Amino acid sequence: MMKQLIIISIFTSSLFAQEFQIARVQYSGGGDWYSDPSSLPNLLNYLRTNTSMVNASDEVRIKLTDNNAKQYPYLYMTGHGNIRFSENEIIELRSILNNGGFLHADDNYGMDKSFRREIKKVYPSKDFIELPHNHPIFHSFYKFENGLPKIHEHDNKPPQALAIFENQRIVILYTYESDLGDGWEDAAVHNNSEEKRDLAFKMGINIIYFALTQ
Repeated sequence: MMKQLIIISIFTSSLFAQEFQIARVQYSGGGDWYSDPSSLPNLLNYLRTNTSMVNASDEVRIKLTDNNAKQYPYLYMTGHGNIRFSENEIIELRSILNNGGFLHADDNYGMDKSFRREIKKVYPSKDFIELPHNHPIFHSFYKFENGLPKIHEHDNKPPQALAIFENQRIVILYTYESDLGDGWEDAAVHNNSEEKRDLAFKMGINIIYFALTQ
C-alpha cells in the first residue's frame, strides 16, 4: 500500500510540473469554432482551483496547419455549424493524434453531421464506439456512475461519450448531446444551475485526467 501511495505521489508531482494548455482548433466550413468563449478559461480555472493535477495555463487557439500545432497534445473543438478540414489539416490531425495527441470534440448542437464526416476522412477505417458507464473515463478523478452528464438539452436524446481508438488508446473523445461547454460557460450565459455546472466541470476534469494518464 505504501509503495502504491509513493507511486501516485511521484506521478501527481510529475503531472503538476507540466504546463498544461488546451488548444482550441480553428476550422473552416462556416461553423463557429470560437463559440462558448468563457468555457475553456473557466474550466482551466476550475482545474487550478480544485486539483493539483497539472500547472494549468491559458487556452490557446490554433489551426491544425500552424507550425506549432504539434506542441499542443490536448486539442478541443466545438461549434454549432459546418466543419471542414483541408487535406493538409486531415494529415496534420492524424499525425498529432497518432503521436500521442488527444482531441476532445464537444457537440454544441449542429456540428454532428459534419464532424463525423470529417473524422471519417482522418480515420477512414475506424468508427466511433460508445463508452460504457463503467469505462475508466467516468471514474478517473470524480465518479460518474451514470456516465456522461446531460448539461444542455438539444433533441431529447441521451448523452453519449463516443471514442475513436488507435492501438487501444482513445485519440478522439466526442461528447454528444451533453454540451459540457455550455456548463463551463459563465453562469449568466445559459442559466444552468450550479449543480449542472459543477457536473460539467467535474466531467471536464475527468477527461483531462484520463487523457494525461491513459
